[in-house]
Formats: sequence, C-alpha cells, structure tokens
Amino acid sequence: MILTGLEHLVQNPPRSLEGKKLGLLANPASVDSRFTHAADIVQRLFPGQLTALFSPQHGFYAEKQDNMIESDHGIDPGSGIPVFSLYSSTRKPLKEMLDRIDVLLVDLQDVGTRVYTFIYTISYCMEAAAAYGKEVVVLDRPNPVGGIQVEGNLVSEGHTSFVGRFPIPMRHGLTVGEVASLFNDHFGIGCHLTVVPMKGWKRKMLFSDTGLPYVPPSPNLPTPASTLVYPGQVIFEGTTISEGRGTTQPFELCGAPYIRHDRLLHPLGSTIRGAVLRPVCFQPTSGKWQNQVCQGFQIHVTHPELFSPYRTSLVLLQQIIRRYRADFQWKQPPYEYEYKKMPIDLILGSREIRDRITDMDDIEAIEASWQEPLLAFIETSKGFHLYD
Repeated sequence: MILTGLEHLVQNPPRSLEGKKLGLLANPASVDSRFTHAADIVQRLFPGQLTALFSPQHGFYAEKQDNMIESDHGIDPGSGIPVFSLYSSTRKPLKEMLDRIDVLLVDLQDVGTRVYTFIYTISYCMEAAAAYGKEVVVLDRPNPVGGIQVEGNLVSEGHTSFVGRFPIPMRHGLTVGEVASLFNDHFGIGCHLTVVPMKGWKRKMLFSDTGLPYVPPSPNLPTPASTLVYPGQVIFEGTTISEGRGTTQPFELCGAPYIRHDRLLHPLGSTIRGAVLRPVCFQPTSGKWQNQVCQGFQIHVTHPELFSPYRTSLVLLQQIIRRYRADFQWKQPPYEYEYKKMPIDLILGSREIRDRITDMDDIEAIEASWQEPLLAFIETSKGFHLYD
C-alpha cells in the first residue's frame, strides 16, 4: 500500500510543528486515500494552527481552465482562512503573506514535466521562506509518469521562464519532494526544507500502479492517461494546432481543420514506439478552433516503458510542418508572462530546437545533441532520490 507524504504526516505528526502557525500550499488533488483534503487533515492534527492557505496556477479549487487566467485572493468559505493566490499579481509569496505563518506545508500533485508550473511555485515559496526565515515542509507525492525514464533537452541559457526556471529536462523523473530538494540544494535556494517521504512508492510505478485515487491536479489533466502524453503533447501549446483543450480528452487529442490523417499517419510508420496514433475527428467547445471540426489523432499509450512522449510529439510536430507548411503557424506571445519570446521556445527551452525541427533535421540527431547534458542531469538527480 502506498502512503503519500500527507498520510505519513498523519501517522507520525512531527512534534516540531506543535504550537507553530502553519500555512498550506494545496489544491483539490491534495487529498488522502479517502479523499479527505489536506486542509481538513492539518486542522485536525494541529487545531487552530492553520492560519493561511496558498494556491498554485488554476486556483485553490482548480477552477481556472487556461494559462494566464489568474486567481484572486479570497477566504475559504468552509474554514474562514485566507487564501493567497500565487498565480495572480505575484507568483512569489509576499512578506505580509508569510508574516502569518512559521511553517509552510506543501502538498501538490506534480506531473513530472518541466513546464508544469507547480514546481516553480514551490521554488518561489522556498526563496521567500529563505528570505523571511520560514520553514518549508513538502509532503511528497508520486510522479505519475514514473521515476525511471528521463527525457529531453535541458533549458538553455536565455530561455528560462515560469515554465522552465531551472535547467532540467522535459521529463525529469523526480517526485515533487525530490525536485524541491534539487532546487534547494543543487540550485542554491538554501531554505530550511524538510521532505516528508512516501511509503511504498517505487520508481518504476506509474500512477495507475499506486492504488491511490486520482484527482486532476489541473482541469486539463483529467486522467492518468493524460499525464502520460503531457510531457510531449504540451509542445502543441506553442502552436495553432489544438492540443485537445475544449474536449474531454485534452493532450490525448491533437489536430486542426486542415489536417488529413492519411497524409500524416503513413509517413510516421514505425517511428512511434509504445503507442498507437488513432485517427479521430473532434470539435473543441473552447480554445483553438472552437466549434470547428479538427482532424488529428488520439495517442493511446500501449507500452509505457517504450513510449517516449517528448520524442513522439516532436516527430508528429515535424511531420505536420512538413506536410502543411502553408497552414501551420506558431503561437505568438504572450505565454506565461513572457511577452517577447516565442511560446514554443519557452516550452522547448530552446530556440535552436524550433529551428532544427522547422529545417527538417533528423529527430535522432536533435536528440543526440542533448544527450551529454541530459546524462549529467541524471547523475546529479540520483543524489536526490528518496526511493529505491
């Protein structure tokens, strides 16, 4: 049986937290195996000590659908505790927010992908905690795409952003507690950090192997299947190709009105491993191509151990550009509070990769170009592994 950091905390409440004012960074996925929310659990364990709540992108209740849709500060109606949005006018806690607490508890479900902003919200919280003398306690949770496979280029100089603050690969292979420790120690944040580990989690596990209930960490990752493809399909956010937002299967679907299945599927041949691209038509109810019929694909992951989501989506992107150069377009700024750089360059963490994809360079050659720094990252990250 897998116990999350939250449940481990319940089993062994640290005496060091007694009598201290507590904050909690959380969202709807911050639940135990019986769906009890972390805020309720903390209030039960430490009566009267929870004095502030904090929320990441999409809001404390995960009600905001898209990027750059900010959440307001507010009051939690159930507890009357103030909620401070860290995806609003600020993405870093202000001193007056942290003045309310002594220790910040963090219970967020990450998805193992560089561009998912929750890990950077945590990094900003750690920076503020270091500046204002607060402690941070991260309650660890599974990486839903496993802790073995690591894939992709590292963010290059000049391309850091809120979807890539540090030079890590697209699929980083770390739990949220491990990546927080990496940021804190290797990248020098230097706050007073404690990670409450899970019990029973193995690096080879996908979320479906854990037996834990899946609550969407954000509105457009509704199922464990969507997290498996997200490390690749997220690149389509940097294009005018629909990544499936506005449908019931975001990121599993991608397409556009001008695409024809047969012109793409046959040339891809055996380049896609561990998954099947099933031709589909879909009509988004919001977002790109709203109310227009798109042709494209649903990605069905058949062998997760063979599937490389980032490589798969780069292959698919390049084939779309090759066949539909006159119709294809890159999304224009802004994207995640960057108003000049191209969104695709922020997502890829590199201008060079966009150019090489467009110039039809061989995907294997592009992958080879990032292997040395990727292997160095893998070796560094092993020093922060808490499991196996």
